[in-house]
Amino acid sequence: MLTGQIGDVMKESATAAFTLVRSRADKLKIDPKLLAESDVHVHVPAGAVPKDGPSAGVAMFTALASLFMNRPVHHDLAMTGEITLRGLVLPIGGLKEKTLAALRAGIKQVIVPKRNEKDLPDIPVEVKESLKFHFVENVDQVLRIALGAATPEKKPARAEKAPKAERQRGMVARAGRI
Repeated sequence: MLTGQIGDVMKESATAAFTLVRSRADKLKIDPKLLAESDVHVHVPAGAVPKDGPSAGVAMFTALASLFMNRPVHHDLAMTGEITLRGLVLPIGGLKEKTLAALRAGIKQVIVPKRNEKDLPDIPVEVKESLKFHFVENVDQVLRIALGAATPEKKPARAEKAPKAERQRGMVARAGRI
């Protein structure tokens, strides 16, 4: 159920977000029965400005995934981006205004569509120096940032193990995951 000061485009974003969560239930380790039996009510308070537009798709998807995965979203994080039913994150407008608002609200990190990276020159220097920007192409990247390692990353192929003598002499460099 969708209520509040929400326009048609934003309603479509909320519906797409829930559909995307359902389609990824296995990958996100969400019980499909829980999804089927749950009533979800998304309410967008009026505030001072009516809301409409696709930019909230990423946030709505993340909020729903957080709810059903029982994992909180990082408290100092804001996000923007349109989503597709395949989980891609599409560019948005008004990045300068959104990042200024995030900084004023005490946010420390922002998730932004990768295709908006070209808009960085428009962002004031103090905003760029104060916020950590995470540029993403898909919702899996969003969840890794917003919820921690919520979705499995593809593991690189294992390298062949060096002979014991070489390992003991320290001749083999080890690669670690960040």
